[in-house]
Amino acid sequence: MVDEGEGNSPAFGCAAGAWSEQAVDHFLRSQRIEARDAAAVRWFHAANSKARAREAARSDVHMIEADVVLRGGQGGNGDPIMAHPPETDSDNTLQEWLKEIVNTDKGIKLDFKSLEAVRPSLELLEHVKHRLRRPVWINADILPGPSGSSSVVDAKGFVGTVTSFFPNVTLSLGWTTGWHPDKHNKGYDWVTVKEMAQICNTLPQPVTFPVRAALVRQSVSELCWLIQQSDRYTLTVWTGEEDVYSVEDLLYIRENFDKTRVYYDILEPQNSEFRKAIVA
Repeated sequence: MVDEGEGNSPAFGCAAGAWSEQAVDHFLRSQRIEARDAAAVRWFHAANSKARAREAARSDVHMIEADVVLRGGQGGNGDPIMAHPPETDSDNTLQEWLKEIVNTDKGIKLDFKSLEAVRPSLELLEHVKHRLRRPVWINADILPGPSGSSSVVDAKGFVGTVTSFFPNVTLSLGWTTGWHPDKHNKGYDWVTVKEMAQICNTLPQPVTFPVRAALVRQSVSELCWLIQQSDRYTLTVWTGEEDVYSVEDLLYIRENFDKTRVYYDILEPQNSEFRKAIVA
């Protein structure tokens, strides 16, 4: 199944809307950002309900992130719906969500917590691919990471299913993680980072690694090494609602990594404070 939106032919290359194009380059080329700086790409997180999806579609963000599960939860055989576990129901199906979002100019990131939801979701995505000439990211946590307790999505099954539909789509491949306020939180260690590198080293498409903001500062050496393994690799910094981290932590990340290769999908108030600090 070859995707017309991906630019598989040599003539197409990384032309307008190719899924193999880095998001920062897409938004720079379409004059949505002023510099080749991935921090300039703004995000709308958890646009799952109809109201949130509508709000995201009308906002001035560049990328919309949302979560996909099967109605009825893991092992369920219902329609793909927009919800984050432990929720197993929603007022919004993936089909309805895509119908809303394709009428915008925004890129999308679909986050999967189970392998069962991937194939039926990609079948729906295939129906609208010709209307999505913009960044499309497919995300799952495929390895256990620091203090991770939730179950991982099978790496081989996930990567194989996604690439069988869309060989050039951006893969967002992460680790399950935890964060605890009353103890020292370890970062991403060499074992888990090298295991991720091994999984990705034969993949031809862009790969972004979602990393938890509160754990990056103690993992700079490991994560710098990881994204140096290929110019196709980027990081996407995210945060849990209860995580404690500072704008200084975010600025430290910015100082230690290539600015073209780190996206920031973070919550308020740090998001606004960080953006003020980097333009100051």
